[in-house]
Amino acid sequence: MSKKHPVVVVTGSSGAGTTTVKRAFEHIFTREKLTAAVIEGDSFHSLGRVEFKEAMKKAEATGNHSFSHFGPEANDFAALENLFKTYGETGGGQRRYYIHSDDEAAELNAKLGTSLKPGEFTPWQDIPGGSDILFYEGLHGLVKTDTVNMPQHVDLGVGVVPVVNLEWIQKIHRDAAERGYSAEVIVDTILRRMPDYVNYVTPQFSQTDVNFQRVPLVDTSNPFIARDIPTPDESLVVVRFRNPKGVDFPYFLNMIPGSFMSRPNNLVVPGGKMGFAMEVVLGPLIERMVEASRKA
Repeated sequence: MSKKHPVVVVTGSSGAGTTTVKRAFEHIFTREKLTAAVIEGDSFHSLGRVEFKEAMKKAEATGNHSFSHFGPEANDFAALENLFKTYGETGGGQRRYYIHSDDEAAELNAKLGTSLKPGEFTPWQDIPGGSDILFYEGLHGLVKTDTVNMPQHVDLGVGVVPVVNLEWIQKIHRDAAERGYSAEVIVDTILRRMPDYVNYVTPQFSQTDVNFQRVPLVDTSNPFIARDIPTPDESLVVVRFRNPKGVDFPYFLNMIPGSFMSRPNNLVVPGGKMGFAMEVVLGPLIERMVEASRKA
């Protein structure tokens, strides 16, 4: 951890609400007049799209049917940990981008003078100097194993995760609508990822300072036949604080309409207020962090 060069991590699976929390942080950074060095989790995959497919085929040929983007074989955990450490010590480091689409490829190629395709990475580049904070958003920002310990370099860790059936519903609908995958292919992907999900994704939510978990209020008992994704207004969000000491719960309850406490460290807010609740809860944490960094 570093008071002078703070590192903020948002970790959670795709579609969990990380976009909402990213927008909330953007609003906070704007209000605080902060320049953030933004790091995308996908940029620390160790394999491009073509290489990943080839590696998955080789793994399946050897009887390994659990090779996935969620695990260490497809990600460079050590490099991500080193970035957090380096930034905390110096305010610098290197980053790159993973290209998701043709539009991203066109934009980045024009900017960098490259001819890259979707599924490839841009070259590594130094993080521009003068940033106030590093902001990571992705799958693996708080991974802790026998060989890496990312939480020790993180000043604020935020988890964003739906209950697992809602997560599957979101994935099924996204992959079917945007990628044209069949139900069988989607289920196969979920099963293939499960060991890495259990071993590398889920444990991170015990390392977070604050968790936002979306819980639907409609029946999701069989996610594989659900016709619709539950809306925010059909959900509640459980906000869990790892250390409730010093947390101003009366202020949160007064500021967020419809909120209540379910446990001494759990605040429950209406799903439609998720983005607002994130700003109310996380804003003071960032303010204190920035004040400490400027004093340092």
